[in-house]
Amino acid sequence: MNNPAKYLPRFLGATALVILIAVVLNFFVDPLQLFRPARLFAAMYSQDSRLQGAGLIRSQQFDTVFMGTSLGIHYRQSDIDRALGVRSLKLALPGSTSKEQKFVLDSALERRPRRILWQMDDWIFRDAPDVDKDIYLPVDLYRRNARGIASYLFSGAMARESLWILARSIPPLEPVVAKLTTGVLFKFPIANVDDINALHPRFDVAGFYNQKSTLAAFRRITAPVQSPHLAEGYDYDALVRRFENDAIGLISANPGIKFDIYFPPYSILQFVAMRDASPATLKIVYDFSAYAVPRLLQFPNVRLYDFRAAKEITHDFNNYGDVIHHSPSVDLKVLAMLAAGKYLVDRAAPTASLDRLKAQVEAYRVEGSEQ
Repeated sequence: MNNPAKYLPRFLGATALVILIAVVLNFFVDPLQLFRPARLFAAMYSQDSRLQGAGLIRSQQFDTVFMGTSLGIHYRQSDIDRALGVRSLKLALPGSTSKEQKFVLDSALERRPRRILWQMDDWIFRDAPDVDKDIYLPVDLYRRNARGIASYLFSGAMARESLWILARSIPPLEPVVAKLTTGVLFKFPIANVDDINALHPRFDVAGFYNQKSTLAAFRRITAPVQSPHLAEGYDYDALVRRFENDAIGLISANPGIKFDIYFPPYSILQFVAMRDASPATLKIVYDFSAYAVPRLLQFPNVRLYDFRAAKEITHDFNNYGDVIHHSPSVDLKVLAMLAAGKYLVDRAAPTASLDRLKAQVEAYRVEGSEQ
């Protein structure tokens, strides 16, 4: 009779060999560029900004960090560089909280950038679990601790990515492998860092960002069944607590870093929706702004821009895909306004921009009136 036990050493040996090959492959190819910038193998990038950010911080050269939410995810680093005369690193995280943003910015600050460009809004300061409980943010990769390095090197999924990147780096195979590389099959399908989460040139911008979509979103969020969601995450005390810990804490700890902070140009309909369907939420937004703006301007290393009352953008619903998310053309307008110092909040009149927003929201009528 066969003795299964005699095959156990062979099985264990084969398993150890496969694991060793995966570790060696992941270390030398380093698909995330966590240990070194790509030189021997083609640099490839992931659309998963929470994962990719850990590698970008270590592999890229930059003097400016761009942080934001989904409102900043489609910016191109080359556009930021051209408009502002910087060398930027985009670390925007869709749906992120201030806890996540502060954690990632703390990691980026280890590389000693001179400037932080921060797309900030009230919603990021909602209460959220600590980053160590965040299943979507690979905190140990950012920390580069033993657990993070081990999970990276021993990952079979990363070994598959490494093998694919290795194959793509062989000139005769590159055209075929490039055609087969998609975001569905592989985590690292992007060959140019500037293309990370940027809209594809063939994306139907006009078909997605238009007045019809914006008004439909407005009707949807103000419908009785949906309107309670407008209040989600809006607790004034929680917003202030997180703001003080995450934003003010980071700024005060880095007096030598310039912080250019801007409030993004939500469409006017976001605030009108609150006005009509959740007025208590709108009051929290106003009260939080009245607190946060003067607080930020106490710091000499902060410049604050408030685009929420930029009527030429916020009242043109062809700029939006819903009541918040704006088109790539607005990305460029925002960068141009930052470069020109437009909508810069005056330290001597910190609530003036908020007063303009209040007046616009109060006066606005969705249908049948002149704006």
